[in-house]
Amino acid sequence: MITQVLLPLALAFIMFAMGLTMTLKDFKMVFTHPRAILTGLGCKLLLVPALGFLVIVGFGMNQHFAVGMLILAACPAGVTSSLLTHHAGGRIALAAGVTALSSLAAAITLPVITNFGLRFFADYEAFVDLPVGKMVLGIFLVDTLPLAFGLGLQQACPLFAAKLGRIARPLATFLFAVIVAGAFIGQFQTMIEHAEQLLPAALALNVAAMLVAGVFAYAAGLNAPERIAVVMENGLQNSALGIFVAATLLNNNEMMVPSIIYALAMNVTALLMIAALRLAKQPARSKA
Repeated sequence: MITQVLLPLALAFIMFAMGLTMTLKDFKMVFTHPRAILTGLGCKLLLVPALGFLVIVGFGMNQHFAVGMLILAACPAGVTSSLLTHHAGGRIALAAGVTALSSLAAAITLPVITNFGLRFFADYEAFVDLPVGKMVLGIFLVDTLPLAFGLGLQQACPLFAAKLGRIARPLATFLFAVIVAGAFIGQFQTMIEHAEQLLPAALALNVAAMLVAGVFAYAAGLNAPERIAVVMENGLQNSALGIFVAATLLNNNEMMVPSIIYALAMNVTALLMIAALRLAKQPARSKA
């Protein structure tokens, strides 16, 4: 009941609330600031899954955890990424643009990468009916369509969308926390048994994604706020979507454990980054 009905509904609402915060300007950044948006999006769609694959191989995960970690690595940006980018002093419009575009692209990229993981790590080639169509439809219904609907409402009725957003955004954040907490409680014993392997792997992927994205952003000549946005976007994953794909579409609770652990790890590192950036600004302010 929870994974089959409540989880998809909660995730759809989260994506709808995210859409309410976006405008077409976020998508126009592809043309007005192509270097920044393409750097962030390229890292998100290509770099993070590649790093996920390397982490899986490096830590020698069992087949279900390996697929689950790759699912997580293929997910778009997290539901709180724009908010945390704001607190870190990053460029919110860039963060929102990467979130929106990666969420729309997930209807194609996530099923492709997931099915690669199923074949490569879990020997699913023995099965004729891989859940490609089911995954594409499921991700479209709970991720892409609600986001597009929220964006459409924001464009058609901006005042109403703004009022609704003031309620929807905190509720979406709460639902995200409930999804992760519920999954954490349900899989607590499994997590304890495999924490020694999964927590270091989750931290390795998270830190590597942020560091390498930062290097690419610097090499692309992005300014400091843009670099912060790219780093945050690539460190924060939509773990709720990862849980949905594993538990609901693939009906495998073990595969969702990496998404649960990563959700905890990514928020800790994001808060540490925000604290470090704010501390770095304090001496500059005091000198001024």
